[in-house]
Amino acid sequence: MTPADPRDADGFVVAIPARYAASRLPGKPLRALAGEPLVLHVARRALAAGAREVWVAADDDRIAAALTGCGVRVAMTSPDHASGTDRLAECARIAGWSDDTIVVNLQGDEPFAPAAGIRAVAGCLRASGAVMSTLATPIDDVDTLFDPNAVKLVRAANGDALYFSRAPLPWPRDAFAADRSRLPSGGHWLRHIGIYGYRAGFLQQFAAMPAGRLEQVESLEQLRVLEAGHRIAVALTPEPFPPGVDTPDDLIRAEAHLAGGHG
Repeated sequence: MTPADPRDADGFVVAIPARYAASRLPGKPLRALAGEPLVLHVARRALAAGAREVWVAADDDRIAAALTGCGVRVAMTSPDHASGTDRLAECARIAGWSDDTIVVNLQGDEPFAPAAGIRAVAGCLRASGAVMSTLATPIDDVDTLFDPNAVKLVRAANGDALYFSRAPLPWPRDAFAADRSRLPSGGHWLRHIGIYGYRAGFLQQFAAMPAGRLEQVESLEQLRVLEAGHRIAVALTPEPFPPGVDTPDDLIRAEAHLAGGHG
């Protein structure tokens, strides 16, 4: 296991929400990828990032059993949580983290998350002073820009998020008036990567906030934070994040990714 960043004696922790009854891929944490449970691949990625602690916030004893002996801790959380944020807030209470602890929320369907990206979201939170941090990567094809499943974001000059949306934004008015089949030059488009950093104290505050109007419209939980007037700092990922696993087809692609020698 890589040691924590020596510039921060407390380092950071990683928490992985793992819900057994995923709607699009039931039993997702335990689905086999290269012969091992998906959640185990994610846990190894978190360990490789040098976190001080890695916790999986599970809702089923079978998930805990699959992680036995791998070096992570398991918090058995309620199966009734409406979101991963709620699940991680309970995990933080079980773990007893202080309010100042930096928590990286690594989704349980990211078996290829690069260690550098996990560290980057923690570093972005620490350096920015924002209550929350996340990552983005440039969009280089028009299909991704128009895909509602690919969340787009725009940043302020200081790197803070201005807005997240499933819609194409910013909208190049003149260029798209002439041709929407390709991206115009300029490189202004960013795809959001669903990894988050926050202090444990703000995680509790976030989970207690009522859902915002924009969150309900876009079905994007992070908009709750912006609508409440808080800052979300955004860093560009230092390494690519291969697609996560959310559907049976995604699982097939992940198998092919591993078979091609990618880890």
